[in-house]
Amino acid sequence: MSGLKAYELSEAGAAAATDHVALTYDQRLLRRKKLVTEGGLTVFVDLPQTVSIGEGDGFLCEDGTVIGVRAAEEELYAVTGETVTRYVWHIGNRHTPCEIAADRLVIQRDPVLKAMLEQLGAQVTEIVAPFTPEGGAYGHGRTMGHDHGGHDNGHSHAHGHSHGHDHSHDHHHAHDHEYHHHHD
Repeated sequence: MSGLKAYELSEAGAAAATDHVALTYDQRLLRRKKLVTEGGLTVFVDLPQTVSIGEGDGFLCEDGTVIGVRAAEEELYAVTGETVTRYVWHIGNRHTPCEIAADRLVIQRDPVLKAMLEQLGAQVTEIVAPFTPEGGAYGHGRTMGHDHGGHDNGHSHAHGHSHGHDHSHDHHHAHDHEYHHHHD
């Protein structure tokens, strides 16, 4: 089987691209993957480590070809309402990727989050659009999402736990992490 091979990202990003691939947010977290470009080329990506690929990045192929990356359209929720800052706090508290625009928040479809946001007074509308959420801490990388059963991102390590806080409340929730942390 013939095809292009890419072992690294292009320093020029997609600016030098001769062809493109459209990938969803979940598909843009990758190390090894067989991709088919918009022009019909097969590209075998084999990066040294798993990375979060952004809109406008590019794969540098062995022959010098650059394949640009576009954010593919996917099924999302647009979240609007009077207290958007309150909604974004609850979304962030669940480590859920969120795109923050001037007029709305955009998140991946998850019926549990939709119900919670509607209970808080948000208007939640189904949309289809490219998804480019905010980066993780310090403006880069990914936020590592909790799985609430609404979708399978195929790259989480499941474990449930509960923890109480010594404040005026206790809470329990199970969630999946892509990283480990400790509670004292």
